[in-house]
Amino acid sequence: MTTAAKPATRPACPHFSSGPTAKRPGFSLSQLETAALGRSHRSADAKAKLKEAIERTKTILGLPEGYRVAIVPASDTGAVEMCMWSMLGGRPADIFAWESFGKDWVTDAVDQLKLDDCEIHVGDYGVLPPFEKARDDADIVFTWNGTTSGVRVPNADWIKPNPDRVVICDATSAVFAQEIEWEKLDVITYSWQKVLGGEAAHGMLILSPNAVRRLETYVPDRPLPKLFRMTKGGKLNEALFEGATINTPSMMATEDYLKALDWCESTGGWRGLKARSDESLQILTDWEAKADWVEFLCADDEVRSNTGVTFRIADPRIAGLDEDDQRAFVKRMMKRLEAENACFDAAAYAKAPPGLRIWCGGTVEPSDVAKLTPWLDWAFAEEAALLETA
Repeated sequence: MTTAAKPATRPACPHFSSGPTAKRPGFSLSQLETAALGRSHRSADAKAKLKEAIERTKTILGLPEGYRVAIVPASDTGAVEMCMWSMLGGRPADIFAWESFGKDWVTDAVDQLKLDDCEIHVGDYGVLPPFEKARDDADIVFTWNGTTSGVRVPNADWIKPNPDRVVICDATSAVFAQEIEWEKLDVITYSWQKVLGGEAAHGMLILSPNAVRRLETYVPDRPLPKLFRMTKGGKLNEALFEGATINTPSMMATEDYLKALDWCESTGGWRGLKARSDESLQILTDWEAKADWVEFLCADDEVRSNTGVTFRIADPRIAGLDEDDQRAFVKRMMKRLEAENACFDAAAYAKAPPGLRIWCGGTVEPSDVAKLTPWLDWAFAEEAALLETA
């Protein structure tokens, strides 16, 4: 029976959830005292804050000229679905998925929208689907980074320019952490609660001029609920992209997003946050090379995510168990780590292969990732020892 010495140092922030993610370093509720609380979101003060969130997003991300940004309901999910429902159906469509949320868009396209000419390309967890099968004339829906699989696209070279189609990209765990080829994309979505550690329920929608053209020229043969409507009288509702939201936003969450943008700028903008994520991934890469009980779920380091970093248990004593028993083992590891206040919420996503998922977005301190790895070794050794004696 082998056990490991309990580490002496804990991560200063033990929050490694992939969403909602860790708050930015230095966060305090006192920073939100300037929020427009108790005011109508249609008031001048509240609209000014919402518009500030939109304009600063454009600047910090370096969006191309003419791209519009809106704050929409229902987080990243709402942002993706309002565009799928509003834009798809008039042309062929290719849907690419390799993890849980990408498969949700497959379900939407096939079972809900029932698109006539729709080709589905699905990769297993840990690998990308065959992007070379993308049709040059088809609309495209895909995720840039697989939050639950730990795999990201390396680039958008596989997307051939075609002004007659739209490319819809769920980039919620990639924006502010990875290099996005904006010009290749017509719809980009994300939520505040991913890389910036904001609060849930708010989605960010980015539209290219081509996406606007699609909205103004295509009328889908399906009813659109109010939350999905982006046009009035056949024209884009420009007010949505100036801070007049479709439904009531949280002004406290908006203030938190603004403060997160302040922090982002202080760290060097999105490139600074990407560097933090890259540093954390390197720490985990060095650890994985030495740890004999764990391995990356994504074997290809060229497409490995630097935000949601996923692992499987490689030790044959655990890997030989059925999936339910493997999940139970990881759950016991997590319970042990939580009791020590060393790590929270780092088990793999429920529908993903059993293992670990460690969030390394920019709000996570790389130094905390370094302090985490000895605790993971300890928790595994403790639980594996108990398994041997059972």
